[in-house]
Amino acid sequence: MDTHIFNNQKDLPIDSRAVEAISSAVVALEQKAFDEAAVHFVDEPTICALHQRYFNDPSPTDCISFPMDDANEEGYRVLGEIFVCPKAALDFAAEHKSSPYEETTLYIVHGLLHLMGYDDMNDEDRAKMRSAEERQMVNLKNKGLLLAAPNI
Repeated sequence: MDTHIFNNQKDLPIDSRAVEAISSAVVALEQKAFDEAAVHFVDEPTICALHQRYFNDPSPTDCISFPMDDANEEGYRVLGEIFVCPKAALDFAAEHKSSPYEETTLYIVHGLLHLMGYDDMNDEDRAKMRSAEERQMVNLKNKGLLLAAPNI
C-alpha cells in the first residue's frame, strides 16, 4: 500500500518511512487490501479547525479520519485520509510520563482502524476498537515499528 505522508507541523519530528511501515503493517494484520492512504500530521490550530468544520466541535483532538473506498470494492482502492495531531500526543505523554512517539503511533493505528470500519461511538464498538488497537500495538512493538525520534 502506498502511504502518502504530509507533515505540516513542527511539534514532533516524524520519520515518514516509519509511518509507511506502520500503515502497511496495520492494514496487513487486519487482512485488508488497499492501494493508497494518506496520513497528515497537523498542528493544533489545524486539527481544531477540522474538528469544528466536520464535527461542530472546536476543541483539540488527537486524530480525525475520512474513509474513502470500501475493502469490498473492485479495482484501485483508496483507504482514506487521517489527520494526526502530534501536539496532542506530546500533551498526553507529558501528563502520563509516557512516550509521545508511542502515543502518536497509537493515533495512526486508531485512525487506520476507523478507516477500515471500526468505530467507538458506543460501549460495544469502543471495546472492539480498544481490542484492535491493543492487538495492533503489540504487533507493531514485536516488529520494532513504533515511531521514534528520527536519526538526524
